[in-house]
Amino acid sequence: MSKEKRMRRELSEKEILDTVRDIRHEAPGIGAYKLYLMLKELYPDEMRGRDWFYGLMHESHLMLKPGKRRHTTSSNHPYRKYKNMIKGLTVNRINQLWVADITYIDTDEGVAYLHLLTDAFTHEIIGWVLSDSLVASNTVTALDMGISHVSPLGFDGLIHHSDRGVQYCCNQYIDRLQAIKATISMTEDYKPTDNAIAERVNGIIKQEWLYRMKRPP
Repeated sequence: MSKEKRMRRELSEKEILDTVRDIRHEAPGIGAYKLYLMLKELYPDEMRGRDWFYGLMHESHLMLKPGKRRHTTSSNHPYRKYKNMIKGLTVNRINQLWVADITYIDTDEGVAYLHLLTDAFTHEIIGWVLSDSLVASNTVTALDMGISHVSPLGFDGLIHHSDRGVQYCCNQYIDRLQAIKATISMTEDYKPTDNAIAERVNGIIKQEWLYRMKRPP
């Protein structure tokens, strides 16, 4: 590589990293993949592959450190645990797959728990409850919110996916799902990748939306 070409490459990399720092100043929680997509539009000629960009981020110590996962559910209970029915599933319509999860949020008053229900096709949150409690009644309320927005014929072929926590296995929650004839699917362990859509929504809420809400005017 010629000296001139090497200098141009170094300048373009500096420009890209400066832009990353500017974006991170406004949104510290934004992840590397979203940055990659944004910068591909801003610098179509300078940006190379995703692995190259991740390497550049690593070298510049700009990758986010993964947060410590706090378990909000427990599978140590006597209720029936269901099989994972979504392995290899292609989601191509609304109300085909709902994913449920509970995430914690640190507040000035202490820890709060956000009970979420998300449509996997649209990634829209269709049911939610924010509470200081992990009791199953809150999770059921979030489910009822999602159910209320769908016509009786809209549940045909619906799969509901969650972890194996007591909130999702208790009789009250299962009765709701059976009443709408939903197929019940559950993760086989606590790996975040087993409920990736719910985890992605959690990350967006915590790292991007909540940060903007907390920023002073």
